[in-house]
Amino acid sequence: MFRVVIPARFDSARLPGKVLLPLSGRPMLQWVCERAQRSGARATVVATDDGRIATAAAAVGVPVIMTAATHASGTDRIAEAAVKLGWDGDDIVVNLQADEPLMPPALIVQAARLLQEHPGADVGTLASPVSSLAELLDPNAVKVVTDGEGRALYFSRAPIPWDRDGAAAGTQTRTTAARRHIGLYSYRVRSLLRLSQLPPSPLEACEKLEQLRALSAGMCIQVADAAERPGPDVNTPEDLQRVQALLARQS
Repeated sequence: MFRVVIPARFDSARLPGKVLLPLSGRPMLQWVCERAQRSGARATVVATDDGRIATAAAAVGVPVIMTAATHASGTDRIAEAAVKLGWDGDDIVVNLQADEPLMPPALIVQAARLLQEHPGADVGTLASPVSSLAELLDPNAVKVVTDGEGRALYFSRAPIPWDRDGAAAGTQTRTTAARRHIGLYSYRVRSLLRLSQLPPSPLEACEKLEQLRALSAGMCIQVADAAERPGPDVNTPEDLQRVQALLARQS
């Protein structure tokens, strides 16, 4: 069994208060909580430092853990929640971002099962094939490469792997081997606590990718191909409109 924690903050540079913005008449946070609950997790918890978010979660019956306002990342917020709730070091917790209202519940289950199936892994996460050259070259689309056993070798905003024979005059034309990282993580609680205590690594500071802290520390991140491609997350007003349209079509 596993638990889901949704780390949620109010401040967002591009879309302030986005987790409480309405989608089809309900706050985005509610959609995310429902996705978590549909995964069959033994518990779904919202971890936040904001009273407005706590009120919205409580209104739909989701437990809330109030955390410090000084956390630099959702990982740190989840680690505090795990300590406060007294979870065991072997317990598995899935980090579901609060701006993922279209995350398929099946992927939450898949991320959790990765750690059940790979006892030596510290972290589990998912990836999907890069579908276009634009996606390969987009620095906001994080790419991942793994070894033959599915263990992450590196994550980057750069187009990796670089297909030398597919490049003409400096322009990449092939995306065959490239995989896009999906920002859904599962952790063993002991690994989560260790990660939250590590200082940022030089690679993390360069790429602005927190998962590089784990790799730099020698932690094992197990990666699997996602069973399905998730819907878009929400970072901008345009994203909000796109998700709203998708939800309208689904209903």
